[in-house]
Formats: sequence, C-alpha cells, structure tokens
Amino acid sequence: MSSVLILNIAWQVSVLAIITIGLAIVFGQLRIMNMAHGELVMIGAYAPVMTASLGLPGPAQVIVCLLTVGVTAYLMERLVIRHFYGRPFDSLLATWGLSILVREVVELVFGRGYQSVPQPLPGTVSVIGADYPLYRLVVMVGIAAFFVGLFLWYRKSRIGTEIKAMVENPKLAEACGINTRRLSSGCFVFGALTAGLAGMILAPTIRVEPMMGLDYLIRSFFSLVVGGLGSFEGLFIGVGLIGGSQSLVGSLLNQTYGYLFILVLSIIFLWLKPNGIYRKS
Repeated sequence: MSSVLILNIAWQVSVLAIITIGLAIVFGQLRIMNMAHGELVMIGAYAPVMTASLGLPGPAQVIVCLLTVGVTAYLMERLVIRHFYGRPFDSLLATWGLSILVREVVELVFGRGYQSVPQPLPGTVSVIGADYPLYRLVVMVGIAAFFVGLFLWYRKSRIGTEIKAMVENPKLAEACGINTRRLSSGCFVFGALTAGLAGMILAPTIRVEPMMGLDYLIRSFFSLVVGGLGSFEGLFIGVGLIGGSQSLVGSLLNQTYGYLFILVLSIIFLWLKPNGIYRKS
C-alpha cells in the first residue's frame, strides 16, 4: 500500500468522522433521524462563497459558517425538531421536508451551478515518503485535536454528565433540575455546527453545489449503522470501515465500485448485526 493511499484513507476517515459526529449526537442522543444533516454540511461549504461575495477576509468564513449554520439549526429546532424528540420515524419525514426546503433556498440564492473555493494553504509537504497537500495535513491534525478535546469534555464536564442523565432517563433528569428542553436544543445546534464546519473544511477540496449534502448524509448514516450508536468507539469503527474501505476500493478500481462496496457492507450489517459492531448499552 503506497504512502499516498494511506494518507488519502486517513483524510477520508478524518472528514467522515467530523461529519458523522453531528449525526451521531442528534440521532444517538436525541433520537432524531435528521435527514437535513447533509444540507447543514452544504450550508457550511457555501460559507467561503458567502464570505468572498461579501468582500470579507478569508478567516471571516469561520464566523460566517457558524452564524449561518447556527441560525438555520436554531430555527429548525425551535419550529420543527423539538416536537419530534424520541420519535425517529416521524422526525425522518419532517427533516426530509426540511432538507428539500433548505436545498431550494440555496438554489434560489446561489443557483444550481458548481462553486469553487480556493485552497487556503497551498503547497505540499513530504510525509512518510510522499508529497501531500499541506491543507489536508493541517485539517487532519485539527480534527484529531478536536476529537480528543470533545472526548475529554464529554467525560469530565458537568454538561456531559447532564446529557448522559437526559439520555438515560429524561423524566428523572428533569426532576433533578436539569432543563432537558434547553439541553436538547443545545445538542442539536452543536451537532449542526460540527456538520457546518465539516462542510467549510471540505469546500476547498470538492465542488460546492446544492445537492452535495446527500452523499455525506448517506455515508454518515452507513457509518452509524456499521459502528453502532452511543459511543466514540462505535463512531470511529464505523467511519474507519466506511471511509477506509470506500477510499481503498475507489483507488484500486473506481469510485462507483467504492460506493457499491459500502452499500453492500451496510446492508450486510443491517441484516446480520443491526445494532452495529460496538453499541454502548
């Protein structure tokens, strides 16, 4: 296996992990099957485009991303999502409608054509005997640091403890003085923000267009199916198998076979192991 292929697999797994964590939070903790998750990734990918059109400096795209995705997610939660907590099937239908609405709004504003985003960190760096894009390496290091921080925060912080209590027994959590409504809203917005930031990170490496979110929704869902819900371990097992196998098969054959392989793999897991490889009880 060549050094470039190893680095490409690491890249695919890293970006899929940052996309999937948002869906894992919303689905695993709130029991909301958010079909609009891909559209939140798409909105984040448009943040550099909006920043450039407003004549703002490049670093401002982070603020633009957080504001646009945060406001969108807050309105979604306030107007629709909060009525469907704990009802996965009903939430699937509701958020599917939201995904269509968001996509149509983006098409109305930006059109259906592709948008290109310039590389913020051009150039390559020699790593394990291969020249690899500097931007991708920086992003992979940043994603790793993010997950370490999130893991420690979730295990050690008071809010993390309150989230666990809310998931285990919402009524008991409310009786203990935990504002579960506000906590659920915060979890949904946080999950949406991670999706938006993932889209912003991906924007310089892909073609940005209104339909791009569907691909990332499908791969994120497959990752949760394979890995299992409710733990960081399951998340990383899922994204490792889905992202790694798609990148490997796509490199050896082509991307069509890569998609076909992860589809077949996910169907097998749904049939033989519907709870995933690692599901925390």
